Amino acid sequence: MVHRVYLRDLILFKEIELELERGLVVFSGASGAGKSILINAILSSFGYNTAEARLCELSIDRPKGLKSEDYEFEDEITIKSIKRDKIRYYLDGQNISKKRLNSLFRPFVQFISIRDRSLFNSRELIDLIDKSLYSKDRNFKKMIKEYKKRYSNYKRKLKELEKIRSDELRVNELIEFTTFEIEKIESISPKIGEDIELLKIKNRLSKIDKINEAIDIASGIFNFEESINEVYRLLDKDNSLFLEMMNQLRTDFEDIDSLREELSEVNIEEVLDRLEKISILKNRYGGVKEALEYAKLKREELIGYKNIKYNKSILESFIEVEFNELITIAKRISQIRKREALILEKALKKYLLDLKLPTIKFNFNNISLDELGCDRVDIDLNGSKISTLSGGEFNRVRLALMVVALSNGQNSGILILDEIDANISGDESIAIANMISKLSSSYQIFAISHQAHLASKANQHILVTKRDNNSQAIVLDTQGKINEIARIISGEKPNQEAINFAIKLLENR
Repeated sequence: MVHRVYLRDLILFKEIELELERGLVVFSGASGAGKSILINAILSSFGYNTAEARLCELSIDRPKGLKSEDYEFEDEITIKSIKRDKIRYYLDGQNISKKRLNSLFRPFVQFISIRDRSLFNSRELIDLIDKSLYSKDRNFKKMIKEYKKRYSNYKRKLKELEKIRSDELRVNELIEFTTFEIEKIESISPKIGEDIELLKIKNRLSKIDKINEAIDIASGIFNFEESINEVYRLLDKDNSLFLEMMNQLRTDFEDIDSLREELSEVNIEEVLDRLEKISILKNRYGGVKEALEYAKLKREELIGYKNIKYNKSILESFIEVEFNELITIAKRISQIRKREALILEKALKKYLLDLKLPTIKFNFNNISLDELGCDRVDIDLNGSKISTLSGGEFNRVRLALMVVALSNGQNSGILILDEIDANISGDESIAIANMISKLSSSYQIFAISHQAHLASKANQHILVTKRDNNSQAIVLDTQGKINEIARIISGEKPNQEAINFAIKLLENR
């Protein structure tokens, strides 16, 4: 539910703040006053269209079932859009894209316009029937869950088989190439960290001449050792530190001699050649470790290529058996759906009669297996399908379907209606108002209306007016409702008869 909406600099509106109620919230007012602008601003907060207000802020209850790994939600959520050089959206102060915002709230916020024909396609109709069954038959729900899980696995295995068949056409080429790749790495047989050690050896070899020259010069220090010791004795000084230093020098020079002997046996050409080969592997694979992992992966692939015919045979057998079993489950699901569709047709009959529409029939067509089974569902309304219904028929059918879904415990949230009762009158207007009133027991509904019957059903009635090119929105009290409903009935200067009728409508709501 939306508790509060705050808007600033929205086309005709300088500033609006509305505290909203549960149930049916009706916006009425003269044409061009700005009703659709307000509705669009609310819709834009859920990512349905482009935000026009410089600032739009909604406070809403967290919808039951709203979850996201990227966002943490409080019990009350704030959605904000700010329009400057570009439009930015915020969810509880966190940046969010318009697309992501819409994907999060689309399951909980529905929009129905007389121009909108996007809902209740085959998938929606199947979902309606299935949810009706879920509330009655746990086994059916388990059957659907099992079917979807197995179908998903079946599709995955089909993709594996397609890959095998594709690979099979070039398997010899793949075996030859994979073998070449493995042999290239194994012929070098690199070890992790080997290149670092080789670089150290290379650096030492590059300095060997300078090391030899420095050692030859430095070794002369030992010629003066006895003379220095004699000085210490003559001065009666402690020469222990000097002796310790000279012993350390001898040890270090012996280590250097060992290194010189070791390096003298190293073949610099072999070191450089080895470094070049390892460098080629690093450039190609990103590192020695990556090259070894690549070789391991290719060895596994090679085994797979050699067993490709065996794997293909197993997969083909599995897919054939699984397809037949899925067909059996899908047909069973279809039979149950068809029985439930007959029950729904009966439930719809009363509402359609009120809406001055003939009885609906659900038409089932058999299709290739998909994630929903083997059904494609359409409706037949006196020879018309969904795609050929008029705008008025389409929306009346949609309302009837929603009311039936509601009676089966389905759906709740926010429902936004844009002039759903436009261009109708009399009994049809009353029936639509009654339908919407029923839906408002579970939905918070925002409805633009020019019809007195729908306005009289409102839990909250908001009048949108425009003066000197500035619009305002006012929450009406009882007298305000009477005056506005009377205006809807008879025009800008309502007569007493219209006022009396408005009072009667409100008393009987």
